[in-house]
Amino acid sequence: MNAPTYMFDAKEKPSLDLHPVPLIEATAQSVEGYGCLVDSHEDFYIEIVRWPAQGWRPVDEHTGDEAGWVEGIFSGDWQGDVLYGSNEAVGGNYVLGWSTDPQSASADNPTVPRDQVLVWHMNYHPDGGQLFFPLDKKPFVVPVALPGDDLTPDKVVAFWCDGSRGLYIHPNIWHEGIFPVEDSQRFLDRQGRVHARVSCDIGAEFGVYLSVPLHRSH
Repeated sequence: MNAPTYMFDAKEKPSLDLHPVPLIEATAQSVEGYGCLVDSHEDFYIEIVRWPAQGWRPVDEHTGDEAGWVEGIFSGDWQGDVLYGSNEAVGGNYVLGWSTDPQSASADNPTVPRDQVLVWHMNYHPDGGQLFFPLDKKPFVVPVALPGDDLTPDKVVAFWCDGSRGLYIHPNIWHEGIFPVEDSQRFLDRQGRVHARVSCDIGAEFGVYLSVPLHRSH
């Protein structure tokens, strides 16, 4: 299976049914198992996973986990109805999703209220954890799912973060980039230097897009 193409015109994607994703306020209790909330990125440790053994001979201790991590700015930017992401840490640029049917989504001007992100893709990193720490203290949303290659849309939840703290996710946690509630937002991104990535094209595999709310209901 080829790696997904991350930059494209939204109209290249078909119209699909939507699967609603529950939006959960990120608290120490709600994020347990997925990761943790982070008060300060200074000296925050990123879990690095040892390179897997190829057979019955184990990888020597103190080897296979020495690549460390990289960091840079992760930006989320709305352009019209389309949400773009860029990750300086790994040199990545992405279409993260859109706020309306991709066949009618405009990258010039918003045509609908930005109250959701329709997500076509998720991924996880088996080599290490990942920290998203907001440099602009504004709310943001991150969709996640627990480890396992048998991902299905019903296993996905989304955390609403108030912007006062960062969100760290463990290795192997399914996720997509951060979703700014406002027009744009910048984060310090810190993640494993190896940057192994396992992807799932939600639209292609399941025939739906994940509808991730951006605003909590009151």
